[in-house]
Amino acid sequence: MEKSTFIALLPAIPLFSFLVLALFGNKLSRKATGFIGAGSIGIVALLTLIIATEFFHSLPQIKTYTVVVWEWINAGNLKVNISFSLDSLSLVFCFVITFVGFLIHLYSIAFMAKDEGIKRFFAYMNLFVASMLILVLADNILLLYLGWEGVGLCSYLLIGFWYKEPANGYAARKAFIITRIGDTAMIIGIFILFITFGTVNIHELMQLASAKWASGSSIAVITAALLLCGALGKSAQLPLQTWLPDAMAGPSPVSALIHAATMVTAGVYLIARTNMLFSLAPVVQFAIAIIGALTLLIAGFSALAQHDLKRILAYSTISQIGYMFLALGVGAWSAAIFHFMIHAFFKALLFLGAGVVILVLDEEHDIFKMGGLRKKMPVVFWTFLIGSASLSALPLITAGFYSKDQILWFAYSSESGSLWLWIAGIVGAFLTALYSFRMIFIVFFGESKTLPSFNAGKLMTVPLVILAVLSLIGGFVELPESFGNFHPFSKLIENVLPVVLIKDIGNLEILFQLLSAVIALTGVYLAYIIYFKKPSLSASFNHSHLNRFFEKGWGFDKLYDTLIVVPVVWLSEIDKNDFFDWMNIGLSKLALLLNSLFSITQNGKLRWYLMSFVIGIAFILTFMLYK
Repeated sequence: MEKSTFIALLPAIPLFSFLVLALFGNKLSRKATGFIGAGSIGIVALLTLIIATEFFHSLPQIKTYTVVVWEWINAGNLKVNISFSLDSLSLVFCFVITFVGFLIHLYSIAFMAKDEGIKRFFAYMNLFVASMLILVLADNILLLYLGWEGVGLCSYLLIGFWYKEPANGYAARKAFIITRIGDTAMIIGIFILFITFGTVNIHELMQLASAKWASGSSIAVITAALLLCGALGKSAQLPLQTWLPDAMAGPSPVSALIHAATMVTAGVYLIARTNMLFSLAPVVQFAIAIIGALTLLIAGFSALAQHDLKRILAYSTISQIGYMFLALGVGAWSAAIFHFMIHAFFKALLFLGAGVVILVLDEEHDIFKMGGLRKKMPVVFWTFLIGSASLSALPLITAGFYSKDQILWFAYSSESGSLWLWIAGIVGAFLTALYSFRMIFIVFFGESKTLPSFNAGKLMTVPLVILAVLSLIGGFVELPESFGNFHPFSKLIENVLPVVLIKDIGNLEILFQLLSAVIALTGVYLAYIIYFKKPSLSASFNHSHLNRFFEKGWGFDKLYDTLIVVPVVWLSEIDKNDFFDWMNIGLSKLALLLNSLFSITQNGKLRWYLMSFVIGIAFILTFMLYK
């Protein structure tokens, strides 16, 4: 079988396993459900490695594999195939989706073992993996949008997985509606591209846009802005970030896979894949950098004020994706993708570790009701510590240092960078170290407040260990000049994405690395003093209005309720008895009246039926006689 055929199997296998679980799940045992759910993703991860091996051997002669499965749409000028294309960019995403996804599926077998909805859970998770693979492998933007909406549907289903709790249903609807705002703008942008160029093939669209649209032209700016709106919604960036913290209502494996490692980075993929379009709209690309910088700061302060362990990680995810947007905005394309991969390792690890803590503490989410778990849960403690260290970008020993340091350097040194963007990034790095080790010292050190009810098994701890190792060594695929000048990752990505353009500012990178290292270590030290050594120092802030403001996500939910939700509800209330409602109410009342009249004839008495039959025959004969 040709390797290009394997590409089509990547989304096909999880889609097939979804159909099996959806149609025959009731006839499967829990063990069989876990085997099919996790096993199918394991097969896809293995296929990805096989494809990657062949892909690396073919470079640089062949940079893209393409396979056409069948003709999807052929209507007038619109011709669309179900076809997949694999290059360096999509390969990195496929690796994260399948390999990290497989570890999360393994973990889920134990995590969901006693849940009555385990079959439904694995069906939704496999449909998500299939949709995400369609999104990143699609060679045309319409098929990409199909995968885009597929992951949105699965996110809705999995956020509200425990649907018997009304709050979970609300969180699912909130995520679905807010992301629809961005998706609506995105589909308008797709329409503009098709109407203008007559094709939906992504490669052709980028070539035609580069040839026919002038840099800074209004049509390029409008189209790029519309696609950016879609990216902001899916990636939970300002101003569409409010859905992600509430999305933590779903099971922890959902948070690890969908809301940390994959779906929320779909916006990063979209911008990177259509980079030519954003290069033609410099004002929009600069806006991406500004949005990323503001988002990482706002989310960082919010994470510092949270009590719920998963909500801390949710705001952390928003902040880290802000770093990816900052990199995209300054033209550091490979740096954004590098941080995406490393972030997937340590953030999936942290969500899975948090899931174990919450599960063994009988669904306790409040970090201030935890404590002292370091000795009771050593594997979880050490892996969670490694994940937090990588998130905090502790120098030299963590993968997060190499990916985040690269973004901070390019935020200043690239031609689109500036000192202010670097300051935003470095302040965000300080906040990240502070809230990350706030978690560590409160949850794992100090006095025990809630005792674990059981010990997690190997199916839950082995994925943590593997992800912890990747969170340490994953950064060594891309080393800066001061640490060996080793760049295989960026060279791989630069087969698809442009090279970052650097200003002539001299050899200052080592200085910026030292500054970022000092900032990260300072954040850790302050967390040690404030939250472990002298916790009384944080008491006044914990009870302040500012802390409450940060905890509520800077009041964005209240603002949107005031400006949008309340007026819409008010208009709906006053408009509920308009002409159209009267007409519909009248039709329903007429139907009820006719129903009551005809029901009189159905009284169960045989003589009435016979008399009605005779009257009917007499009426028919009379009509025929006088016709």
